[in-house]
Amino acid sequence: MDSTITNNTNSCTANSSVQRYMYPTAYSLFFSVGFPANCLSLYVAWMLMKKGNSMAVYLVSLCISDLLYTVTLPIWIVQAMGQHIGDELCNLMAVIMYNSFFVGSGLLCCICADRYLAVVYPLHFNWIREVRTAVLVSIAVWALEIALHIVLLHHMGALQASRYLCDQQIPMTQEDAAVALTRFALSFLVPTFIMTFCYRNIMRSIKCNTSIQVEERRKVGWLLLLLLLTYIVSFMPYQLVMLLRAILEPGSCVWATRLKSAFMVTVATTTLNSTLDPIIYCLINESAKTEIKQTAQNVRWLFMRGKHSDSSV
Repeated sequence: MDSTITNNTNSCTANSSVQRYMYPTAYSLFFSVGFPANCLSLYVAWMLMKKGNSMAVYLVSLCISDLLYTVTLPIWIVQAMGQHIGDELCNLMAVIMYNSFFVGSGLLCCICADRYLAVVYPLHFNWIREVRTAVLVSIAVWALEIALHIVLLHHMGALQASRYLCDQQIPMTQEDAAVALTRFALSFLVPTFIMTFCYRNIMRSIKCNTSIQVEERRKVGWLLLLLLLTYIVSFMPYQLVMLLRAILEPGSCVWATRLKSAFMVTVATTTLNSTLDPIIYCLINESAKTEIKQTAQNVRWLFMRGKHSDSSV
């Protein structure tokens, strides 16, 4: 995006063609894959939740968060093609995007913790792995992350500025840098530590367990590993660029210019997480695969029944 952004103390022009040339193609691909994948995963998770699967509760919330973000992609495509989308709509889409980072990170931690307790302590903490508890925890995650996000936006002054979230000040201010460092710690380092801790202890428990359930637990380990790797691949580039911006950019137009394109590219790569998570879950989780097969059989039966009825008329 070609941008010239002026603040009270200096003006800085940071030119980048990334948004104009990369975003329409990348976001179109992510939307065409991510939207149906999240819809399918949401349906499967909903059916499993009704059967008492506690992890499915967190996946329902995660799919809702990812779907909210995915439906903003057409708006970003329109903006990248040079069309004005309006300040209010632009800010709303930006709030949904940033909030998706927070909520998604929290829910992935919940999924890992749920599987950690189920594998490492199968005879304990049963009440924590009940559907009712998972629902309450999911609501708490949404409320906590939204509240934290509002506090950070207020600190940045974004709640008062009409178009602040879409056209941020360049170079980054000290207030923005402090918020970026807080986000780096709370929405990346802490979730990565929790997910890594859960994965390592699950794999350690599997190696020490010789029961017939070892294969199923190994699949749980693969699921968490792929979710962790997807999370790191999707968010680490963005978070590292934001960390560099927070350290080097405040007051420096030179660094703002150098980091502009990298920042724009890594913003796009974060979309990988909301696109791949539902695919990973549906491909590895046995309950999810069984539910998909059952749904496919039901659809096929209804189709054949309708076709048979038409031929009989």
